[in-house]
Formats: sequence, structure tokens, C-alpha cells
Amino acid sequence: MELRRSAYVAHPAARMFELIEAAESYPDFLPWCVGARVLRRDDNVVVARIDVAWHGARFSFVTRNPKHAPQWMTIGLEEGPFRHFAGHWQLEALTDWGCRIDFTLSWAFARAWQSSLAGPVLERLAGTLVDAFIRRADQLAAPSVHLAPARGAEPRSPMP
Repeated sequence: MELRRSAYVAHPAARMFELIEAAESYPDFLPWCVGARVLRRDDNVVVARIDVAWHGARFSFVTRNPKHAPQWMTIGLEEGPFRHFAGHWQLEALTDWGCRIDFTLSWAFARAWQSSLAGPVLERLAGTLVDAFIRRADQLAAPSVHLAPARGAEPRSPMP
């Protein structure tokens, strides 16, 4: 299978790259990611274990991802149920507040039964991945909401 997605995003490339690179945060906003652990991180690479569970399909994999922040990160399989698993995030700054994201991912499971069980799950998850990162950036950038007191209510002082 192969997937290609592109999007124009109203967030800086550096911010989007931070979200993509922070695998340990994936369970916070990717509903199919039930666990993620960074095994190694430095300026040139991030290695992470990702645990997936969705509609009865469960599997884990480890990726080794060379990177050049905030322009790109390549996804390479180190361990998992795949015969082939490779991808690439490309981020192009267009303005101080926006960028273009290009994402590609290709994969093939090692065994036919894995492909028939988990293949459709992975296809669905990969197809929504770019949108999930954009939603996460939107959530984190949203200003906090301060509610005004109800009409007729007296504002309360934080001090007694």
C-alpha cells in the first residue's frame, strides 16, 4: 500500500515538526495509538516504539527516523510486523505562520493474514494522520477561554 497526502497549514513549520517528532505524545491525540515510547532521540534521529490498537487489530513497531528539523523526517522500519514500512514528512515554510506538509507512507505486512486483518486498519489510520496533526496543532494554539460571570452575579475575588 502507498499513501500520499499534502496540506497547507496555518501553523509554522517548526511547530508542526515538533508535533510530528514527539512520538511520546501520540497517545494524547491519536485514538488508535495506545502507547508510544521514544527509545533514542538526538539532533539527527528519533527512534520510537508505537503500539496500535483499533477495532480488534493490535500490533507494535519500532521506527528509526532520520530528521532535519524543521524541514523533514524520514520514517524507516527497525522492527515490526511489516515486510516493508517507509515514509517521509516534508515541511515547507511558506510564511512565519504557515507551511505546506507533504506526507508519504508505504507499507506491506510480512504475512498475508496480517495484511487481511490489519491492512484496512492501517490504511484508515494513515489516511487520517495528517489531519490528526493539524487538529492537534489547532487545539494547542487555541486561546484559553475565560468565562465571564453570569448576568447579575458578582465577580469573585481570588483572595478571601
